[in-house]
Amino acid sequence: MRIEEFNALPDDRVDAALRACVGIDSWVHVLAVGRPYDDAAQVLATARAQAATWTPAEVEGALADHPRIGERPTGTGAAAAHSRTEQGGLDPADEELAERLRAGNLAYEERFGRIYLVRAKGRSGTELLTLLEERLGNEPADELAVTKQQLGEIALLRMEDLFA
Repeated sequence: MRIEEFNALPDDRVDAALRACVGIDSWVHVLAVGRPYDDAAQVLATARAQAATWTPAEVEGALADHPRIGERPTGTGAAAAHSRTEQGGLDPADEELAERLRAGNLAYEERFGRIYLVRAKGRSGTELLTLLEERLGNEPADELAVTKQQLGEIALLRMEDLFA
């Protein structure tokens, strides 16, 4: 999409486009009301700055739109389509990796009380598993900061895809 198209979208369509990147109301609102933007770099810079302001509650709430790593998302919306593409580095035939991810996801959820979120785009299944195993050793506050950072990376990559 060109920036001119983004700037001209009706409110409901810009809301849907932004929510496909991340379901955080404050982020969607700031980006929507900031229109018109001069170029994609300006909207991406605004998105990055706004992501830095996310509260722990906003981060936790946004996780509901993300499938577990190693599980294929269900649904037909734009967020599900993004997740399917982003997890493309996982080999569905690798049963050992799938089992280790399943066990790691469960251990993570037991330890931190939420799903394990990681930017999957451009990473192999082995890399995702290694990161999961490393992050299990984090302190809860540190892990929340890592989750926020990963959610921001995902949102910005999705924004870049929107303007590609």
